[in-house]
Amino acid sequence: MRSDRIKEGVNAAPQRSLLYALGLTEEEINKPLIGIVSSYNEIVPGHMNIDKIVEAVKQGVALAGGVPIVFPAIAVCDGIAMGHEGMKYSLVTRELIADSTEAMATAHPFDGLVMIPNCDKNVPGLLMAAARLNIPSIFVSGGPMLAGTLGGKKVSYSTVSEAVSRYKVGELSDEQLCECEGKACPTCGSCSGMFTANSMNCLTEVLGMGLPGNGTIPAVYSERLRLAKHAGMQIMKLVEQDIRPRDIMTKDAFLNALTIDMALGCSTNSMLHLPAIAHECEITLDLDLANSISDKVPTLCHLAPAGDHFIEQLNEAGGIPAVMNEINKLGLLHTDLMTCTGKTIAENIAGHEIKDTEIIRTVENPYSKTGGIAVLKGNLAPDGCVVKRSAVAPEMLCHKGPARVFDCEEDALAAIYGGDIHPGDVVIIRYEGPKGGPGMREMLNPTSAIMGSGLGSSVALITDGRFSGATRGAAIGHVSPEAAVCGNIALVEEGDMVEIDIPANRINVLVSDEELDARRAKWQPRAPRITKGYLARYAKSVTSGSTGAVLE
Repeated sequence: MRSDRIKEGVNAAPQRSLLYALGLTEEEINKPLIGIVSSYNEIVPGHMNIDKIVEAVKQGVALAGGVPIVFPAIAVCDGIAMGHEGMKYSLVTRELIADSTEAMATAHPFDGLVMIPNCDKNVPGLLMAAARLNIPSIFVSGGPMLAGTLGGKKVSYSTVSEAVSRYKVGELSDEQLCECEGKACPTCGSCSGMFTANSMNCLTEVLGMGLPGNGTIPAVYSERLRLAKHAGMQIMKLVEQDIRPRDIMTKDAFLNALTIDMALGCSTNSMLHLPAIAHECEITLDLDLANSISDKVPTLCHLAPAGDHFIEQLNEAGGIPAVMNEINKLGLLHTDLMTCTGKTIAENIAGHEIKDTEIIRTVENPYSKTGGIAVLKGNLAPDGCVVKRSAVAPEMLCHKGPARVFDCEEDALAAIYGGDIHPGDVVIIRYEGPKGGPGMREMLNPTSAIMGSGLGSSVALITDGRFSGATRGAAIGHVSPEAAVCGNIALVEEGDMVEIDIPANRINVLVSDEELDARRAKWQPRAPRITKGYLARYAKSVTSGSTGAVLE
């Protein structure tokens, strides 16, 4: 066992003395030691129930003959961090989580790990750590929030974001806004739509690193506790059989994840996280694959924010196994791959039929014949940018309009709220990329302001930052190269015509190469916004959004 280095022989006597200091008995020391990586905290609604998940995992580990030992991982709530300096610290925590977990699991050599994440960055951060450490590991998330109910309609966090703009333009009263904010997020759990956290928890299941149900069983269901106990028991089988993350997260597993990503209409942030996780597996995941896969994969789900369905309904309709089983009818999945169940994907999804064909459409009757995400390229984004195609109004799939240029989120938001953005405009928000932000902030407030102001069917937003999974509309992010390194987005001027053609995967500023070269010759780098601390170090090491914003 891996833990033998701190348990066996005369030289391990000092380590054994410290294990005794923990209260462990000799009998426990002689068993496999299982690290439980808990992201529990009291500030993130998606994590406030994880203490109970941890206890259930510990029971499962003990039932199966292991010794559970808990250590922490941090997590930022993107919703609480949104719209202020705190959002600069969201994406960057992914690397902190991976690095700190690597440090803890190497300094204290566990025989296996159970990862318990739930929100936007600690799911991919812990997947990155699992790949890097490559010791037997399994994931069980805290689970999704139930949707709220307002006026007989299901609502979520994104409803409140858009309600702010509706309030500002006089569509909602004080009382209506207060009622909305009080009812939109009724329980603990990751926000109730197919936002980033739930996207990544579902894709963890697709990758084979979480048991069936990991992505969809609601946080408040007792079924989630039973799932956690089974995860605790299953890690002991993975340790016994020496099944490791890189045995599971193969190139074909990532192709499966991209395929189901398209079928579900996941958050565009998955286009940052999947390449970063693959990078830790020493696999290059070229985002050009996204379009070729999307061309073949129908969109089977229309989950919030793109539609009016929520994760709890996806769970009742059959969950991820039903989606995978349906997509597999087209022969688009690699089903012979090993998973954390100890069985293949084919075995895991066999017999899982759709229980509600409105929540999960059949391949014969999809919401769209193509997938939910598209990667666009052109002179505005030579290395690519990303849009959640399934959340774009049909009339905005092709759009041409004048650029309205802003060098930070706050200036753009002020213009939208001030009535300075008009139908047909293309809002450009730059210097918000991984280096330029630094930290690649999410632009949920500007996109919600556009939608809430009634401009969602006539205004596009383009940024080298990124978007919350709660964003909908013609929101195009991850523009690469970013403005901070003199990507062409830095050279766009007020009034330049911008042409977007999502079906053709093209995005261009209608300016000649000669003019762009002349502007580039005059361009001057911006002084760093942050000059010390973690963000300054991050800005020096982070790579492009097109490669997953990993650290060099």
